[in-house]
Amino acid sequence: MEDLVVSLSLLAGIVLLCEASRRAATRLLARSDYCAYAVETISTFQLCACTHELKLLGDVGHVGPRVGLTLTYLITVVHALTFHGAVGNPSGALERAYRGSLTGGRALARICCQLAAAAAARAALPCVWAAAASDLHLRHKAQGFRCASPVRAALLRAAAVELGCAFTVHAAAARAQALQEKYRIHAVAAVITLLVYAGGSVTGAVFNPALAFSTQFPCSGNTFAEYVVVYWLGPVLGMMGSVVLFDKVLPSLSGKSTFRKDLNFNAVQKKKMK
Repeated sequence: MEDLVVSLSLLAGIVLLCEASRRAATRLLARSDYCAYAVETISTFQLCACTHELKLLGDVGHVGPRVGLTLTYLITVVHALTFHGAVGNPSGALERAYRGSLTGGRALARICCQLAAAAAARAALPCVWAAAASDLHLRHKAQGFRCASPVRAALLRAAAVELGCAFTVHAAAARAQALQEKYRIHAVAAVITLLVYAGGSVTGAVFNPALAFSTQFPCSGNTFAEYVVVYWLGPVLGMMGSVVLFDKVLPSLSGKSTFRKDLNFNAVQKKKMK
């Protein structure tokens, strides 16, 4: 119970610090093109840092699946409410580039920010853990901050799990565009939590290349190339599969763009609300 309280306190501290940094960056860079990149970097750092702590709580703190999934759902909702337009996922940035909401150059710049933030979180959290006085962090420090590979299946099966998870979450996010924001956030968070439950025992169910680079790549047991196949190639292919299905296959069968229909419906609803 003490480990859980300490982790919750640390999670709250990370979110509050990142939120203060986001607001400061927004004010200082309000008239600059760098504002979006600053928010992207801070938000991705928040995502990775919180996931590091949740992963530690599960691996070393040995919290039950019910508590772990509840925390996953809650922190996903918190991220959605605080990101302020940040993507936090290279696959998402590539999808936005395809949709036309980001240029190729801006999408690439965001991906660079995401990977830099992921590396920063990977370097910063051990320093935070080393300074902490809780039993949870002291036990992890005694282990040398080591972690074992979360890949518990053959390489192709693991990549397929990450592909399937990414496909599902991108498809859910696209279909949820028709919902009001207050419902959309919880719907997508519920889908992510379900995917973590379904695929967590095989790969950890990350389906985010930047997040995986921060939390999974440092773990021993697999090579860098193997992690690339599972955690980078799998999610990108999953995102592409979702795009192909909803922008090519289904529209060709129905004669209209499913994604554009959702956007138009959402625009009409907003006009009615005004």
